[in-house]
Amino acid sequence: MKYNNRPQAILLLKDGTIFYGKSIGIEGTTFGEVAFNTGTTGYQEIFTDPSYFGQIMVTTNAHIGNYGVNSDEVESNGVKISGLVCKNFSFNYSRDNASESLFDYLQKQNLIVISDVDTRALVSYIRDNGAMNAIISTDGTAIEILKEKLKQAPEMNGLELASKVSTKEPYFFGNKDAKYKISALDLGIKTNILRNLAARDCYIKVFPYNAGFEDLKSFEPDGYFLSNGPGDPEPLHSAQQVAKDILQENKPLFGICLGHQVIALANGISTYKMFNGHRGINHPVKNLITGKGEITSQNHGFAVVKEELDQHPELELTHQHLNDGTVAGMRMKNKNCFSVQYHPEASPGPHDSSYLFDQFIENIKSSKN
Repeated sequence: MKYNNRPQAILLLKDGTIFYGKSIGIEGTTFGEVAFNTGTTGYQEIFTDPSYFGQIMVTTNAHIGNYGVNSDEVESNGVKISGLVCKNFSFNYSRDNASESLFDYLQKQNLIVISDVDTRALVSYIRDNGAMNAIISTDGTAIEILKEKLKQAPEMNGLELASKVSTKEPYFFGNKDAKYKISALDLGIKTNILRNLAARDCYIKVFPYNAGFEDLKSFEPDGYFLSNGPGDPEPLHSAQQVAKDILQENKPLFGICLGHQVIALANGISTYKMFNGHRGINHPVKNLITGKGEITSQNHGFAVVKEELDQHPELELTHQHLNDGTVAGMRMKNKNCFSVQYHPEASPGPHDSSYLFDQFIENIKSSKN
């Protein structure tokens, strides 16, 4: 194969640690916060998820690319990760409904990839030392130059990224004759969220991240949705004000991931940067209302401060991450609002959390009666 003699590439972490590997044939340099995902499948969904914008993704599964890509399975209009680190990159693929190889897809997107890395050692290092900025180089740039470039890279803490992935203009999704109308604030929305709402007889108007409440209200929606997205939620002051205004109107509101964090901030509850985020497809969550467990898909590097939530008179914890006890969901006691930190639209096998979309529709039905 023509890719046998691939040039050396390096991954340089902010603390000076270097991991060596090989280029897959796309030359360049890229930087971002290094993060890892423990999922064994779903690499295409990960790479196109806007919530990963600004991150170098380390995949823990040993083989990436072996089932190619399918154009119907993207979560946005293109690759959103800053770079990819993997163990074995498969140039060949085997899958009946694949439309092309992962290499061809990534080459069109000009994504910088380093393979043949000891990803077990890298993930262990990140677990021990925390998420940090990193740089991938596949073009032979000298290490000292890379170190200088890395010093200039912005930290994820305090970084507003929703503006980088949000739609520039409002657009519609679903059947215009659907029973329910939803105004969605796009902070980095995944396409499958829209599919799930449309499948429940919703017609959705998607608004840019900086749209005001009056913009969303002008659609005369039956409910509001605040989407997932990348970066720190704290700088999103406009979105927080929209959440406050929606709560004042008290129409049904549902938030996922970044939207969940925005709702917390709108209620005066702080968020924080996690030492290592939750990124994978088998995270255990307990629904404290029903007592049932859920196997969930998660992707976040920030979380809501549980101690502040516990003390809030108008909010209650509804879901808790069973690995570390962090906030996985909450609801308001006196408003028609709930949110979760994980991704019910992602069904990487389990469909345990899809009921949350049904719950949103039930809230809408109740509010209309």
